[in-house]
Amino acid sequence: MSSTHIMYIIAGCSLLVSSLTMGAVAADDAKEKLSVPPLKSRLCAGCHGADGISISPNIPNLAGQKKNYIVAEINDYRSGRREDPMMSKVAKGLTYRDVEELATYFSNLD
Repeated sequence: MSSTHIMYIIAGCSLLVSSLTMGAVAADDAKEKLSVPPLKSRLCAGCHGADGISISPNIPNLAGQKKNYIVAEINDYRSGRREDPMMSKVAKGLTYRDVEELATYFSNLD
């Protein structure tokens, strides 16, 4: 085997190890991001509780709800298909990304 072949093998192995390490770091970052409340969750905490558990029987819990359900409900408030004096106002101030981040965060709470 020539030294050129050995260099290619070493370079390939280095790239493989590097990409696996970067994948693990990205996975850790994603887990950490899910555990950190989005900034906008403070808006939700006032009524739905700091950890997504409401103290009022008239306000639903968000913790553990399905992500798609949370997204659909918020988008219904944003579009006007569903109305509530507080929720409609709050939802209209959220971006698509905000909705996704909030839904991901609350759906991952137990």
